Amino acid sequence: MPLIRGLASGSLPPRRVPVAPGSLRIDHVTVVDPRDGSRHDDASILIRDGRIIAVADVASLASDPGVPTVDGAGRFAVPGYNNMHTHALQAQNPALMMATMLAEGVTGMRQMLGTSEMLAHRAANRLPLSVNAPRLLAMPGDILTPFTAGSVDAVQKAIDSQYDDGADFIKMVLTDRDVFFAAVERAHAKGLRIAGHLPESVLPSEASAAGFDSIEHLGASDGIWIEASSRRDELWAMDDTGLPLPAWIAGLPGVGGIFTATSEKKLINPAAFDSPDAVAFKREAVQAFDEDRARALAATFVKNDTWHAPTLVRLRTQYLMDSAEYETDPWLPLMTENARRDYDDVLATFRELPDITRQSYRDVYTAVLRVTKILHDEGVPMMAATDGQGKAPGQRLQLEFQELATAGIRPLDILRMATTAPARYLGRTATMGVIAPGADADLLLLASDPTLDVAALGSITAVVRDGHFIRAEDLEALIERLAEQPEDGSALGFARGAVAFECC
Repeated sequence: MPLIRGLASGSLPPRRVPVAPGSLRIDHVTVVDPRDGSRHDDASILIRDGRIIAVADVASLASDPGVPTVDGAGRFAVPGYNNMHTHALQAQNPALMMATMLAEGVTGMRQMLGTSEMLAHRAANRLPLSVNAPRLLAMPGDILTPFTAGSVDAVQKAIDSQYDDGADFIKMVLTDRDVFFAAVERAHAKGLRIAGHLPESVLPSEASAAGFDSIEHLGASDGIWIEASSRRDELWAMDDTGLPLPAWIAGLPGVGGIFTATSEKKLINPAAFDSPDAVAFKREAVQAFDEDRARALAATFVKNDTWHAPTLVRLRTQYLMDSAEYETDPWLPLMTENARRDYDDVLATFRELPDITRQSYRDVYTAVLRVTKILHDEGVPMMAATDGQGKAPGQRLQLEFQELATAGIRPLDILRMATTAPARYLGRTATMGVIAPGADADLLLLASDPTLDVAALGSITAVVRDGHFIRAEDLEALIERLAEQPEDGSALGFARGAVAFECC
């Protein structure tokens, strides 16, 4: 039984009638170029049919009475942000979640879990996408797990099928070692990238050497702590590299349903359910952290062009789940009743963990920030991402920016991680990540200079999405309205309770 069983019973979601791209002129604005941090003061941005036509001095652009004009005086224009690891289309109210993403400046997103039905919905314009949601940049088919990829032959067939269905990339979560390397090879043979987690049996350097394209959450395994340790070989010999559920068991009738039912809460925060032995191993590895080893690993990533989407807010909400700021997070009142109840149950479990466990987790997160800064300093290509899908507070992109700043990364580089870096990863530098002729008209107007202070990245006064001008206050009103109109996630092909790996 696969982890994702496909469509719930009932009719298909309706086809969406696309809104025509907008035209707009913004005058007297300061345009910031993330590529070099330069500023074009008192500029005009001319947009026609969802494309940027010109960026020039105000006086040099002829007026066009057919194009609405906005006064951008005192504001800074930057390309829209891209959240390169989200699960918004899995949310119980996807329209609400995507509206909140747009309100924090996210105009593009990489959806990190899909199904064949979801890919078909996209082809038929049945996804809940609009100018009030980020642009869908990429989406995979079914994630690779022991249920969908229990052998080399099975993973090859799965990737072939996803290619035929129109998947943009392959999402790795958890497989045997030989299946992992076969998946990388098959994905590349089909012209697809492969991104996601690293199984415990595969070290980051091995994945990088094999050509694994994008490592999420620093790997979601202990591998990075093993390789960045003065005790590398010893810890690698000690590590439990087996699957939590062997592939042969995963293939038995009924096992998928049982695993799904027992995993839902765990995936809200896996750290709340780690065994004492697993916590002790992670603690030992982090205590042996070696900066030189970490820099050597970073050099391997640079050599092999291995990208990272660290999703610091996902890791922080795991290891520091009991932090007081999450009690007042603005997402809490927007969560569904069921999601809030499950979250509160997991939070109670986390609070009951032994003091040594919670202190170990605080130490791990300190190491997360440290290694993130090292990867950045050594030139590892990195993208901004959150892993949010609505079942926990604290997983917003603006908080990701704050955590990257806490790690020691300067505001301009954080801006690049959300703009030019995703464009480069996707091979879309002509249409993404810049405010320049030919680019998509997805951009933001900020109240303050984003190159000077990370907080300025959140000073959003308006969003331009596909050429449509949307004021921040109008987005807030939209969010309030959508919060009162919960939507059923099963309408998108994710039958509620049928997705085990919802948060990866």
